[in-house]
Amino acid sequence: MGQMMRPESASSRSVLHRRFLSQPKHERSPLEVLVAQPDEPLGMRSTLYKHLGAHVTQRDGIAGTHFAVWAPNAREVSLITDSNGWQHGQTWLNGSDSGVWSAFVPGVQAGEKYKYSLTNCHGQRVEKSDPFAFASEMRPKTASVVADLSTYQWNDDGWLLRRQATNWLKQPVSIYEVHLGSWRRPKDGRTYYSYLEFADMLIEYCLDMNYTHIQLMPITEHPFDGSWGYQVTGYFAPTSRFGEPQDFMAFVDKCHQAGLAVLTDWVPAHFPTDPHGLARFDGTALYEHEDTRRGFHPDWNTYIFNYGRFEVRDFLLSSARFWCDLYHVDGLRVDAVASMLYLDYSRKYGEWEPNQYGGRENLEAISFFKDFNTMIHGDFPGAITVAEESTAWPGVSRPVYDGGLGFTMKWDMGWMNDTLRYIRHEPIHRAHHQGELSFRMIYAFHENFVLPLSHDEVVHCKGSLISQMPGDDWQKFANLRMLYSYQYTSSGKKLLFMTGELAQWGEWNHDAEPDWKLLNEPWHAGIHRLITDLNRVYKENKALYEMDFSSEGFQWISCDDWQGSTYAWIRWAEKKSECVICVANFTPVVRHDYRIGVPALGFYREIFNSDAAIYAGSNQGNTGGRYSEPIGSHGMQNSISITLPPLSIIILKPVTAAPAAIPTTVAAPTAN
Repeated sequence: MGQMMRPESASSRSVLHRRFLSQPKHERSPLEVLVAQPDEPLGMRSTLYKHLGAHVTQRDGIAGTHFAVWAPNAREVSLITDSNGWQHGQTWLNGSDSGVWSAFVPGVQAGEKYKYSLTNCHGQRVEKSDPFAFASEMRPKTASVVADLSTYQWNDDGWLLRRQATNWLKQPVSIYEVHLGSWRRPKDGRTYYSYLEFADMLIEYCLDMNYTHIQLMPITEHPFDGSWGYQVTGYFAPTSRFGEPQDFMAFVDKCHQAGLAVLTDWVPAHFPTDPHGLARFDGTALYEHEDTRRGFHPDWNTYIFNYGRFEVRDFLLSSARFWCDLYHVDGLRVDAVASMLYLDYSRKYGEWEPNQYGGRENLEAISFFKDFNTMIHGDFPGAITVAEESTAWPGVSRPVYDGGLGFTMKWDMGWMNDTLRYIRHEPIHRAHHQGELSFRMIYAFHENFVLPLSHDEVVHCKGSLISQMPGDDWQKFANLRMLYSYQYTSSGKKLLFMTGELAQWGEWNHDAEPDWKLLNEPWHAGIHRLITDLNRVYKENKALYEMDFSSEGFQWISCDDWQGSTYAWIRWAEKKSECVICVANFTPVVRHDYRIGVPALGFYREIFNSDAAIYAGSNQGNTGGRYSEPIGSHGMQNSISITLPPLSIIILKPVTAAPAAIPTTVAAPTAN
């Protein structure tokens, strides 16, 4: 490896510091302008990953790698690698007024491990991983790894073309949330399967269960398994736990070829204090906010990004673009949005600083989200952004041009909390809590909601979903079937965390795979079959997804039968071209001759019944369906008399002819 000349005078403070605040927000950051190539389109924004980091290339016919790192306050920067024995001073990087240190190093190729050895502004020697590294060593090692991302040949052109023309707001979106490290564990002594092995297993599983989307908990590089990926040190590197970058590309590619969309969690809210990471990168608060009232998170003991600094905004925006650009992911679910929006998030009086107007809103974070969503939606048509936002912040999923933050969708944490609170009540007490479910429809269309039953609901001593259900074992499983059926018949897209489809008794453990053997037991197999059929029925009926975000797609038939703890509603397709009738009985009592109003005369086929024997239910129902009668009920001229099974939800669909009865292929187990 060639030796570089030691820089004689490197600027200790970049001129960027004196001018970044004066830059209009619609322009590129000064850093990006300085590192951009002359032939790059001026309209292109946030592509720092093309210029910073380690890029395998050639210079004058000599193969090597170009290294570049932003460290404006460092006194000197040296590259340390396998090849130079990890010795500071063997390979110098050249400084510049932009604060970027760079050098072309001949002979370095993909696979080489490296770090930057900096003498920071305090004269201290520190070793840092590359903030723009495309790959990293397996933890607990922390070196960056040179990777050439240009070698993978994609085969998903057809998928990307279809995605461009897809409006996911009016399509079925059923998301299977996955923690790769614990979904399956190999039995051959290895800790993890590879991305390629996951591709074969997970795609087949999700297709069999009729899911439309896979959502991966963070696969960005992280040092601590127990953070589940939410304390990120590598914003441009898929974790090495499961293989090489090209392996993850192949995973996404295979999903697309199979017709599955891939979402990934993305964490711009905070980053860990690990010394090899972004923290105090050049001796100063380079990426984090200097004021600890805005730069340190008291709950997670992590640093908070400085969203008001252009270079930091471009770092994060470049990361978001990177995953959509180079890895073809179909969207990003943004973690902990509320913690970014509020300056007083999880802080007591006196522990936070108001904004310039005296308010608690983080104006820089708001601006960042608007830029983020404008960029993703503008440059990657059909890609979606989803906010995990736990407050009533207005307009999270409304367009930026209409004053919103611009996310495609938002997790409905209110639906999750209200529904679980209601269903935890013993059935005999539910009559006194009727409004806990019906209240949701007051705000259901204020945002484009995803209805989440995520990993957060089955950790930290909350218990698994099945363990949260009241009653004996028979009632627990019936309540769980009803919970999932209520989710799929409610307005909003769907998300379920792995283990939920197994009705696993224990909480999720990130160090162990789910209890797959439960599928050999009828009650648990019934839950698995229920989710599979709910996904199928959901995708086959436009009324269950086409108008998810419009009040015209939902109509109450009855929500005030508090004594019977029943509800009935209609889901409509666009222009009321189709409809389904959903009826819920939240008590363990079979209700015969239960009359509800319906929109028209005809035969109403029972297309789904959560109490069917194939789901290990008691098999009460309507033997295929019922004819309506010209008898007024619930403000409608026609009605239908049905049997409501215990602790169940049924779906009825108007058809022209009566079908055969619902098959019963699995016997119901005896209740304890």
